[in-house]
Amino acid sequence: MHYEDSLKPAPADLDRPEQVPEKFWDPRSGAIRTDALLRAYLDLERRMHSMVRVPGPDSGDDELYAFRTALGIPESPDGYRIETRHELLTSDPTVNRRLHEACFTPGQAQLVYDLAHDCVLPALTRMDEEYQQRRHLDRLKDHFGGDARWSETARQVSAWGKANLPEEVYQALAKSPEGVMALERMMASGEPAMGRALAPKDEALSETELKRMMQDPRYWKKRDPAFIDKVSAGFRRLYGE
Repeated sequence: MHYEDSLKPAPADLDRPEQVPEKFWDPRSGAIRTDALLRAYLDLERRMHSMVRVPGPDSGDDELYAFRTALGIPESPDGYRIETRHELLTSDPTVNRRLHEACFTPGQAQLVYDLAHDCVLPALTRMDEEYQQRRHLDRLKDHFGGDARWSETARQVSAWGKANLPEEVYQALAKSPEGVMALERMMASGEPAMGRALAPKDEALSETELKRMMQDPRYWKKRDPAFIDKVSAGFRRLYGE
């Protein structure tokens, strides 16, 4: 037997049908490897049983139920366990019902609330702040007699407040129309030093308390008249009319 003859493929290799994959063909016997073919079939059957068919328009209730169960969708909207991080974004039954109808998984439903917290809530907060700022500005314009007079008064009050008051006090007063009006009255009186001289020894504590009160929702959100008057009166006692 020549060396070249040993490199030639066996006749059985040449006889393998094109439609038979090489892994299922036995080149020695020239026949299909039924053992390998059977193992492949059994493996495919196991995979088929573990797969869930995506329901179509004509799918029945059983098929739809199997699909939802495989995805982990709860049987009812009450099955969602939503974790909320803000009092305004608690789990809402109406929202959960719509999410359930849309076949949202628990993770997807939680993502909706997380996105609302991370994206929608800050946007609403900014919109509310801008709205309040416009309301405050309109109120000040009306109080001081129009755009031109308010513009000049704002410039004067700003310069006077920064020159005569502690920075934290000026900033606290400048945040609200009532505070700006109090600044204008103090500027008009021309006696901020007198107010400090007549203040009690615990003036620093009183200032701290007043600034804390200005952070209270009754002052900046609910606009409680009695509460606002109390804060304004406190600053008048400290710095004069």
